[in-house]
Amino acid sequence: MYDIPKLQLKDQVSEQEWKTRVELAAAYRLLVMHNWDDLIHTHISARIPGTEDLLINAFGLAFEEVTASNLVKIDIEGNIIQPDCPFNINPAGFTIHSAVHIARPEAQCALHLHHPDAIAVASCKHGLRPYSQYSAFALASMAYHNYEGLAVNADEIKRLQHDLGKANFMLLRNHGALTMGSTIGDAFMHMYDLLRACEIQVKMQQSQDELIEVPQAIIDGIKAQANIVHTGLTGGQKAWPAMMRRVKRSYPDFDQ
Repeated sequence: MYDIPKLQLKDQVSEQEWKTRVELAAAYRLLVMHNWDDLIHTHISARIPGTEDLLINAFGLAFEEVTASNLVKIDIEGNIIQPDCPFNINPAGFTIHSAVHIARPEAQCALHLHHPDAIAVASCKHGLRPYSQYSAFALASMAYHNYEGLAVNADEIKRLQHDLGKANFMLLRNHGALTMGSTIGDAFMHMYDLLRACEIQVKMQQSQDELIEVPQAIIDGIKAQANIVHTGLTGGQKAWPAMMRRVKRSYPDFDQ
């Protein structure tokens, strides 16, 4: 009842799939390290490069139990295509992730969280405000999606896709946050920025002082700067290996 099936898939999958599995497992462990997990809920999904197949967490495992081998391989319709897989996936999680992967084939990774500060900001009528540099990064590519209940309705897929558009940051009203990335590291960095922005906004809105906003002209020009910062030599591609090393030090078994 409490034992987790032990799998060893390293020699049974392609090199590209294994690399994706290791990085995705690291991302799950990073959520635990940042206190972003929500029991067994929320998800990170990643497309295996060169295919339409996705990897997602096994439903029922805590995120500190996720390893490269126990991630579940599914097709874009949510069918488990991994031979003799002992795990299931969460249908509600699949609805969101299938929607965004279908709509955004260029994005390898989708990261969805229920962080309290993200929910708080998403539930404000005016959403994320330009109160910090972190918010400026997010507002350069921001979308919103209204709450429709548990995400198990296939009809919601088209609405979610329409609302997301080409944005890399989305606040789900009354629900949480979603980020997209061309790599797993980029999706993580985007979520880091978004949650920092939400945390700062919640703090600032408790102040009695007049709040200073980042001018719209700066936000309009920051998208190109953000691409350099988070996918160039000083950002996502540079920070992600450091995050991988941090996970390895804290969780030596994540890449098994």
